[in-house]
Amino acid sequence: MASQDWIDKDFYAILGVSKDASDADIKKAYRKLARKYHPDTNAGDATAEQKFKDITEANSVLSDKEEREQYDAIRAMGSGARFSAGGPGGAPGGGAGFEDIFSNLFGGGGGARQRGGQPDFSDLFGGAGGFGGFGGQAAPPRKGADRTANTSISFAGSINGTKIGLREPSGEVIDVRIPAGIKDGQSVRVRGRGQAGAAGNGDLIVKVKVAEHPFFKREDNNIRVHVPVTFDEAALGAKIHVPTLDGEQVAVKVPAGSNSGRTLRLKGRGVKTSKATGDLLIVLDVVIPQNLSDAAKKAVEDFAAATEGEDPRADLASKAKL
Repeated sequence: MASQDWIDKDFYAILGVSKDASDADIKKAYRKLARKYHPDTNAGDATAEQKFKDITEANSVLSDKEEREQYDAIRAMGSGARFSAGGPGGAPGGGAGFEDIFSNLFGGGGGARQRGGQPDFSDLFGGAGGFGGFGGQAAPPRKGADRTANTSISFAGSINGTKIGLREPSGEVIDVRIPAGIKDGQSVRVRGRGQAGAAGNGDLIVKVKVAEHPFFKREDNNIRVHVPVTFDEAALGAKIHVPTLDGEQVAVKVPAGSNSGRTLRLKGRGVKTSKATGDLLIVLDVVIPQNLSDAAKKAVEDFAAATEGEDPRADLASKAKL
């Protein structure tokens, strides 16, 4: 940054602090503005990008004691000083040129040294490489790194939500709230419990493993269950009761002539999350008795005789043709 910019720019105004602001006030103001205008949260916004450069530049100067003193001294001269092409004896009109002002202000014997025909202020501001633009500024403070952890919860905990405690090596316990409806393999973010950093702590990312349930099987937000029905219930139709996630038994009608594997859908009885609610999918499994009494066997034989001619495999051969 050229010294001329130090006259043209009011770094205190850019950060929104007074000229007698403390180091802590400057630091606090910069952090607040840096979060607001950071490129990561303002992608493609040229105005925000320039604002971020300006506040970073202002902080770089005002947070350094020596540079702040030099900046205040230069600003005290007012905004009338400008680079000029004055000939011997000073600037046109008899006024001192910008080089002379800096020479007198900081005790230089013969003005600022020339480098490539231009005033060189690198010694004045202690910079071996002259004045840098945004790319030459110190990197802005960053948040600390995130940490990761793993935990296991019950199936009920995943459906209803739960709270777990993760113990740090120091013995401290971090409470982690698991939201209702979380899926196996999803993660929960705990703000501010990661590594420490200049711009604040990172986060703790907790990956969740959900235990399986012997009856309820989750498919996205739907729950699939297999329910056994008798031959006569499947053939004649029936009303059966099926357990749900909330512990309630709901009545479900089995249509007459249902085959094994038929799936019935009960709307809104699946997993409930903040964004959606799934359904309960009921798969009918027709169960054939293993041991028939004489009466039952006779009934089945009578049924077979009554349905003679019914062949469920009649078109099987045609379907199997290559």
